[in-house]
Amino acid sequence: MTDDRLSRRFATCAADGRAALVTFVTAGDPDLDRSAQVLRALVAGGADIVELGMPFTDPMADGLAIQAGNLRSLGSGTTLAGVLAMVAAFRREDALTPLILMGYFNPILAYGPARFAADAAAAGLDGTIVVDLPPEEDGELAPLLGHHGLHNVRLATPTTDAARLPRVLSGASGFVYYVAVAGVTGAASATDHDIAHAVARLKAATTLPVAVGFGIRTPAQAAAVARHADGVVVGSAIVAMIGAAAAARANDLPEQVEGFVRGLATAVAGARITETVG
Repeated sequence: MTDDRLSRRFATCAADGRAALVTFVTAGDPDLDRSAQVLRALVAGGADIVELGMPFTDPMADGLAIQAGNLRSLGSGTTLAGVLAMVAAFRREDALTPLILMGYFNPILAYGPARFAADAAAAGLDGTIVVDLPPEEDGELAPLLGHHGLHNVRLATPTTDAARLPRVLSGASGFVYYVAVAGVTGAASATDHDIAHAVARLKAATTLPVAVGFGIRTPAQAAAVARHADGVVVGSAIVAMIGAAAAARANDLPEQVEGFVRGLATAVAGARITETVG
């Protein structure tokens, strides 16, 4: 798949001389209605690609902020079917912004992998990132995703060595998500040197875009990563903002999210210009 929504978006960003800004939120957080408003706010603020988290009771790779977002979403009654319906509604007003569903295999297994792949494609998703489904075990899902034109985004980590990397990249599509730190989301950030080295290693092994996430919370951190990677993923900081707004019963959640994302987008867009001038 080279002429699809996700591939075109990465190509457009590359042609513009910048990384793509990838934002993550938990779908249905704090409820489906407000989550739909947040989704529109992410795009309005300048997000190029949006990852939607499938709410799950045991998000083992996620830190406290996203764990809390999962609980808020589940507490409001969000289901995977409801998430797909939200995606379908979004597609009726936005046919361009790539949407990736990220999460764990259990909800997909309960939904039924074949039914999920068909319904996800029909709703307008562009692919999935299934955190706890390594290449050796994704035979029940990966062929179904490919059949329906959905990308199978794979994860690489600081512990993915040279012997394992070809297995990770085999069958991957859309982009490679590099987990910058060994730990959960929202953990300490990796150093600039480590990110530069890791991105260079991955790009020597694949033609897929490389997006970097985990531990990126501020515009300055996003800009630093954008100098090396094809995409910069920010999630926990946005989810924490949603949690604070929900706790405060704030009426301006979409405006808060849009403003924060606009700051990230501005930093990412100017990152390589600053580097060139400097």
